Amino acid sequence: MAATATAGAMPSAAPAADRMDPKRLIAFFAMVFGMFMSILDIQIVSASLAEIQAGLSAGSDEVAWVQTAYLIAEVIMIPLSGTLARIVSTRVLFSVSAAGFTIASGLAATATNIDQMIVYRALQGFIGGGMIPSVFAAAFTIFPPSKRSVVSPIIGLVATLAPTIGPTVGGYLSHAFSWHWLFLVNIIPGIIVTVVTWKLIDFDKPEYSLFKKFDWWGLLSMAVFLGALEYVLEEGNANDWFSDEHIVMGAVASAVGAVIFFYRAFKVDFPVVDLRAFSNRNFAFGSLFSFVMGIGLYGLTYLYPLYLGRIRGYDSLMIGETMFVSGLAMFCTAPVAGKLSTRLDPRFMMMIGFASFASGTYIMSQLTADWDFYELLVPQILRGVGLMLCMVPINNVALGTLTPDRIRGASGLFNLTRNLGGAVGLAAINTILTQRQQEHYARLSEHVQWNNPEALDRLRNMENNFNSHGLDGATIAIRKMAGIVQQQATIMSFIDVFLILTGLFTALIFCAMLIKKPQAAPGGGGGGH
Repeated sequence: MAATATAGAMPSAAPAADRMDPKRLIAFFAMVFGMFMSILDIQIVSASLAEIQAGLSAGSDEVAWVQTAYLIAEVIMIPLSGTLARIVSTRVLFSVSAAGFTIASGLAATATNIDQMIVYRALQGFIGGGMIPSVFAAAFTIFPPSKRSVVSPIIGLVATLAPTIGPTVGGYLSHAFSWHWLFLVNIIPGIIVTVVTWKLIDFDKPEYSLFKKFDWWGLLSMAVFLGALEYVLEEGNANDWFSDEHIVMGAVASAVGAVIFFYRAFKVDFPVVDLRAFSNRNFAFGSLFSFVMGIGLYGLTYLYPLYLGRIRGYDSLMIGETMFVSGLAMFCTAPVAGKLSTRLDPRFMMMIGFASFASGTYIMSQLTADWDFYELLVPQILRGVGLMLCMVPINNVALGTLTPDRIRGASGLFNLTRNLGGAVGLAAINTILTQRQQEHYARLSEHVQWNNPEALDRLRNMENNFNSHGLDGATIAIRKMAGIVQQQATIMSFIDVFLILTGLFTALIFCAMLIKKPQAAPGGGGGGH
């Protein structure tokens, strides 16, 4: 799928070659492919955790760390990558990250117990995280504004498509082969990306002298701040939040780390993360939108499989095939989004995207237990189209007006906001689902009482049906009735989340008006025609 996305974008990018060195184009597309692998691996295991759990004889609470370890490590590396790129150059950072990611993928495939798997996944996430912001920085550094209508949809497509089709790819691989192939699939592409980027990237020069000024305390405090925050968000709901001492310790560690990190970010000469980009109004709003897009992107990539698995009883492959619709919609919308970015005010384009996404989640608020592929078709298309129409102008608005010396650090911050949005969104969604499900179950149970004639009739019908088959009808009927109530409470909690997401994205339509229209047309309108 990644090859299709990249290959499909190549012909469109060809006109850039008349102004650019073809080697740089090849290097850039190799970087895009590397970013695709890194983002894909966040979600590639999500549909196959049961297979990994069985293969490694792990507990259900332990296997969740296969995903959590990757996310925590990646979220630390992403903002750090801008500083590392300045010190060692984009070429060294990206090619070493690609090589390390490939090696860590190979190690993950050889894991024989859950502890090894968690360590290898953390390595994979940390090293792979260095590839993601480098692509955004390169796109806005090496391409002239006239070519951004081609480049921005490509990176927007990869950033949104990879996590969306992750469950599809993972479900197929673990079904057709085994869970080991979730990681082995990275080996050959990883080697190719490493070699190509090492040989062809020449966007910048290293500044080794900055290494002497590197803020090690800033790095440590940032790692504690972001790592502990990610841990609290990932594990909070499962452990009943602050009633668990580990969550309390994580929250305190994150708060202390945050204080030290922000103090040093504003006090030292060469901070580990340059926060000055937030003084640019468009970058600040773009990052806010990126944060909310993370909630929508990762939230729905979590909610759809959860509904299909819990309510419809789908296996990982069936879930993947159903989820593929959103990815296909994104792929088809990418070239349209590129064209529109040269003609439409980016604020208006964002508003269309937010409205499309909100429409999809509003339709999902009519959810029932009978919804299948065809009922989910239109909401998934609206979601995919909305994400692409949003991502292209958000990327352009946030990064397109920054000076080249700010872009490397800013691209790390920009990508961090999307990942943190995903983490905060998943934590909030899980908490809302748990609490609202309990409330709905209690309310529905009040109506399923012995003094309710309708409930009694249904119970007697089920009891008679099971008795006729020689079974203990009374016991089974009560269990079945409890199951029906539980299922309905679950669906109602899903509806609550979809309504909240609808309200959130509707609010963004109005927030888009607060952005200043960029002086130079960031989508390429400034000089491309």
